[in-house]
Amino acid sequence: MNILVTGSAGFIGYHLTKRLCSEGFSVTGIDNINEYYDPSLKQSRLSQLKSFDNFNFQKIDICNSKDLFKVFEVGKFQRVIHLAAQAGVRYSLESPHTYVYSNIEGFLNILEASKSNNIEHLVYASSSSVYGLNNQFPFSSKHSTDHPASLYAATKKSNEMMAHSYSHLFGIPTTGLRFFTVYGPWGRPDMALFIFTDSILKGKEISVNNNGNMKRDFTYIDDIIEGIYRIQQMPPETKKNESILLSDESRAPYSIFNIGAGNPIGLMEFIEIIEDNLGIKAKIDFKPMQLGDVESTHADISELFEKTGYTPKHSVSAGVKEFVTWFRDYYNY
Repeated sequence: MNILVTGSAGFIGYHLTKRLCSEGFSVTGIDNINEYYDPSLKQSRLSQLKSFDNFNFQKIDICNSKDLFKVFEVGKFQRVIHLAAQAGVRYSLESPHTYVYSNIEGFLNILEASKSNNIEHLVYASSSSVYGLNNQFPFSSKHSTDHPASLYAATKKSNEMMAHSYSHLFGIPTTGLRFFTVYGPWGRPDMALFIFTDSILKGKEISVNNNGNMKRDFTYIDDIIEGIYRIQQMPPETKKNESILLSDESRAPYSIFNIGAGNPIGLMEFIEIIEDNLGIKAKIDFKPMQLGDVESTHADISELFEKTGYTPKHSVSAGVKEFVTWFRDYYNY
């Protein structure tokens, strides 16, 4: 089976591509290797993937529809797993046009290419950020996502609505996955675990927002990959999902699932786990709540369990230990 993974040089894309290649799938990966964070980390991930004979990489931008359509036509993919996007809540405050370009226009190109090439199943990355100002816990796909707290969240909500329209109009099976605070080896340098670890090792202060009164449903990368893998193996949804469709009359082959740990912990506890693994106390600069941020996240993962049997297996303590081991090795600490 031929599978396209967009964003294959990214954090989640790298781990997913590695899993798919290990399972024997023929995988084409695409990525534009942008400079949102250090491209050398992306190149290092790719160098790991190029050891697989069943992996083919092409450097293209999903916003270049001509190049994207050529990849689809040549690849003859049965499934597409779309992970390429401009990530990060904070950066969306500084560069909003980048998010509309990549996350809206780029996603439209993916939908159009999927429609034109009879893709059996399009799985795409959404985000827990779509829950925005929702204060019902745990977050369920039945909850409203009409009040995003950032432009990044708004673009991910838009992706879900765009996917539904294409599923409804053209019968394209689509599944959106709302990821909850993914962390682990090879993680992004703009994420809290990476920033905190790097700063603590260098003896620098770490900035802690909302005076530390934050909770996150930290989800280890291997659990995220297991969830994606199980979803892409399942037959796509062919009947309406009452919890998420815009109309009871719609029978679009469209689904949304949370992928999280289902067990949020406080930010200060998270920092203590990092300190324990590093053997160094953090110097903390407490800050007010940052614009666009939310205080807590908590995933209801019951729907994914019912559909696939997904059960997260990694504790935060074990996951942070794996990250710190990788970080020390990769950056020679």
